[in-house]
Amino acid sequence: MEFSLRIAGRVPDLVAVGRELAAVDPSVLFDLAASGQAVRISAMATEQELLDCLRAAGVDATIDDITRLPSVCCGGCGG
Repeated sequence: MEFSLRIAGRVPDLVAVGRELAAVDPSVLFDLAASGQAVRISAMATEQELLDCLRAAGVDATIDDITRLPSVCCGGCGG
């Protein structure tokens, strides 16, 4: 699943976020959007699991800050 985490001006500790997310999905990918207003996350996790990880990493987020993005999978890799 792909998600966007809206952040309100304060960039979270991405090392801590990565550590918590990797505990749920070791293949997680994430980065800070070029706008600096969101963290893009690709992980096999539910919104609640994602929120739990973010809170454990010290991110003050609510479920409303997380948007599940539509899939961009073309199926070409067989996944």
